[in-house]
Amino acid sequence: QKEDWPAGTAPAHGLFLTAGADVQKDRIEVDVWAWGRGLESWLVDHIVIEGGPGDPACWQKLTDLLGRTWQHASGTPMSIARLAIDTGYETAAVYAWARQVGFAQVAPVKGLEGFNRASPVTGPTYVDATIGGKRLRRGARLWTVATSTFKAETYRFLRQDRPTPEEITPGASFPPGTVHLPGWTDSEWLKQLTAEQLVTVKNKRGFAKLEWQKLRERNEALDCRVYARAAAWILGADRWSDARWEELAAQFAVADGRGAASAGGTQSVRQAQVRRVARSTYMG
Repeated sequence: QKEDWPAGTAPAHGLFLTAGADVQKDRIEVDVWAWGRGLESWLVDHIVIEGGPGDPACWQKLTDLLGRTWQHASGTPMSIARLAIDTGYETAAVYAWARQVGFAQVAPVKGLEGFNRASPVTGPTYVDATIGGKRLRRGARLWTVATSTFKAETYRFLRQDRPTPEEITPGASFPPGTVHLPGWTDSEWLKQLTAEQLVTVKNKRGFAKLEWQKLRERNEALDCRVYARAAAWILGADRWSDARWEELAAQFAVADGRGAASAGGTQSVRQAQVRRVARSTYMG
C-alpha cells in the first residue's frame, strides 16, 4: 500500500539518505531512499538522467545530484550520504566518474549471484581503472554485493504485516524493515520493484539451488533498491549502536523509540541545518 508524503522529502523517521544508480545504454536511473532505525526505509526520489554513459552531460548531472539536498520533515536539508553505482555496464566510464568525484560519497559496486556468501557486501578491493586509454593501477575501489541476499530481504520486508491506512496515525510504529512507498510512484516503477521471483533450479549434476529469475525485462527499481541498500550497509547502518541512532535523530529533533524528543526542539534543528545533517562525521 502507498502512503502520502510530499515528493522529494523525507518523513520524520528517515534519518539519512542513500542512493542506488543503475547505468543503462541511454540513461542512468537513480532512486534515493531514506533510512531509519531497524532499516525502515522510505522512497524519497526517482530520477532518470537521459544520455547514458557516453554523454559527459549525463555524468555531470549525476555529479550535481551528489551536491543536491532533499528536505527532511523537520525542515532540515539532507544530502546523499553514499551513492552506490553499478559497474556491470560501461565499467571504465563508471570507474572514471567515481575517481573524479571521489570515493567518500560514491561506492562503485559489482553484483554477484548466490546466497552462500559470508557477508552481503565485501570490500573494498582496489581494481585497475582505465582513464583515457591509460591504465591506472589501483585506480578504483570496488565493493562486491551479494544481490540475492538484498533482494530476498527487500521482498521479505515488503510482505510484512503493517498498520492499515486507518491505523496510521502520526505516532504509529511500523515493524523493523518496513518499506514505505509514496503515492507518487507509478505502476511501471512498482512492477520493476517486483520484477523477479526466487525459483529452485537444478544444475547439470542434479543439485537444486535457488536463483532469482526475471518475470519481466525491466527491473531497474529493484536493482536501484539493492544498490541503495548496499550503500546503507557500507555506511555501517546494520551495525550502528543505539547511541549512534540517537545522535542522528537528535540532529533532526525527532522523537526516539521511547517517545521522548531526542533533542531540544527548534534549536537543534537550527544547529542541524548548519551542519548539513546527512553528512554526519561517522558516515565517512
